[in-house]
Amino acid sequence: MLTTAFILETLAAYHPSGDEPLISTVVIDSREAEAGSLFVAFAGDNVDGHDFVADAFRRGAVMALIEREVQVDELTVDARVGTTLGGPMPSPMCVLVENTMSALQTLARAWRQRFRDIRIIGITGSVGKTTTKEMTHAVLARRFRTLKSEGNYNNEIGMPLTLLRLRPWHERVVLEMGMYTSGEISLLCDIAEPQIGVVTLVGAVHMERLGSIEAIARAKRELVEALPADGVAILNHDDERVLAMAFYTNARVVSYGLDPQADLWADRIESRGLEGIYFSLHYEDIELNVHVPLLGRHSVHTALRAAAVGIVEGMTWDEIVAGLQGLTSQLRLVAVSGPNNAIILDDTYNSSPESAMAALNLLADLDGRRVAVLGDMLELGPVEERSHRLVGRRARAVADVLVAVGPLGYFIGEEALAAGMPTEDVHFAADAEMATPMLKSLVTADDVVLIKGSRGARLDRLVTALERD
Repeated sequence: MLTTAFILETLAAYHPSGDEPLISTVVIDSREAEAGSLFVAFAGDNVDGHDFVADAFRRGAVMALIEREVQVDELTVDARVGTTLGGPMPSPMCVLVENTMSALQTLARAWRQRFRDIRIIGITGSVGKTTTKEMTHAVLARRFRTLKSEGNYNNEIGMPLTLLRLRPWHERVVLEMGMYTSGEISLLCDIAEPQIGVVTLVGAVHMERLGSIEAIARAKRELVEALPADGVAILNHDDERVLAMAFYTNARVVSYGLDPQADLWADRIESRGLEGIYFSLHYEDIELNVHVPLLGRHSVHTALRAAAVGIVEGMTWDEIVAGLQGLTSQLRLVAVSGPNNAIILDDTYNSSPESAMAALNLLADLDGRRVAVLGDMLELGPVEERSHRLVGRRARAVADVLVAVGPLGYFIGEEALAAGMPTEDVHFAADAEMATPMLKSLVTADDVVLIKGSRGARLDRLVTALERD
C-alpha cells in the first residue's frame, strides 16, 4: 500500500522513524479528503490549494504536499523540505517541495515502477478516447482486475492520480491520455510506461494551439513512439494519419477499421437508434455477429478498439463479446427525457467537426422530427469558420429544425440556410440561456433533440433546463 514513508523517501524528504501511516487516497480538492488522504496543494490561477490545507487535515488527510509556507492551526511550515518549525514532523505532516505537480508526477512514476507485472493500456486521439476507455475496461474486466482513469483524469495531473490508485491486486490499467500541446503525451508515457497504445483518430481539435493537422498527428504519435519493442500499437486503418504511425513505432501493429485490409474489421453495420448498433466482426478466420449498446455507426470503431485490446491480451471471444455487449458505464452521449415526451440526446461534454458529424449521423438514424441544437466548437484555429460551415451543411441534410447557438454557431445556421434549409426552420441564439425558452417553445411531442457543443458553450445548462421542464 502507498505509505507516508514511501512518499517521503521518493521525494528525498526528511522523515522520522516509526510508524508508516497508510495513504488511502491522493486528492487535489480538500473537499474530497478523507481519513488517510494525501492532499496535493496546487496554486491555480483562480484558487490556491495552499489555502485549503487546514481543511484537508480537518477532513482526515495525514499529509500535504506544498510549495510555500502555510498556516495550519498553530503549525507553520518553513522553507526547508520536510521539516517544520519547532522540530520533527507531527502528524498530520506537510512536505515542502519545489513544485507540487512535479512531485505528484515523481510519486506516480515511482509507484508505477513497483508494479512491473501490471500491463498498462494508453488511449489517445482527437475524439473517442473516453468511450474507448470505458469499453476497453468493460472487455478487460471480464478476465482481469482492471483499473481505469475516472472522468476526465487524462492529463499531467489526472493520470498520475489514477496511477497512485494502483494496488497489488490490479492486473491491467486503462489510461486515457489527453493532450493540450506537443510533448504532453510523451510525459504521460514516461510516467506510465504503457505496453499497449490505442489511437482513435486525428482531427482538428487543438488546431488553435498546434497550428496544423500534421502537428496534431505528431503529438498523438508520441504514444506509439513510446511503446516498447514487445508492445502493441492498435491503429485506426481508416484514418491515414493514424495508420502512418506504424512507421514510427518499434511495437507490433494491429490495425482496425471498416476496410477488409485491416487486421480486425467490421461490415454489415446496422444502427437501430437507441437500441444500439449491430455489425459483423472479422478477425483472421473468425466472423461474429455483435450487438453493442452504443449510439451511432461511429461506435463500431469504438467496439473494434476494445476488441483489439482483448485479442492482444489473449482473451477468448466469449469474454470479448460479453464485454462489448455488457457495457453499463455512463458514456458521453446519453439519451434523457425532455418536455412533451421528447428524447434529448445529450452530447454536451465536448465537440469537434468529427464528433459533430458523427452525432448528426446518429440523429439521421432515428425516427421522429429531428431537432439539432448545435453550439460553438472551440480551439479550431484557422479552420474555425470552415468547420462550422461543414457541420451546418450536414445539419441541413439531417435536421428538420436547427437551433444554432453562440457566435461560432452562427456559421452553422448561416450555412444551413445557404444550403436550402427553410428560414422558418433555422433559429439563432446567442447562448444557452437565450436558447432555453426558444427550444421549449419549439419542441413538440416525440421529437428527437440532439444538443451538441464544446464545454465552453455550456449547453449542458440547456439540457438541465429541459429535463426539469
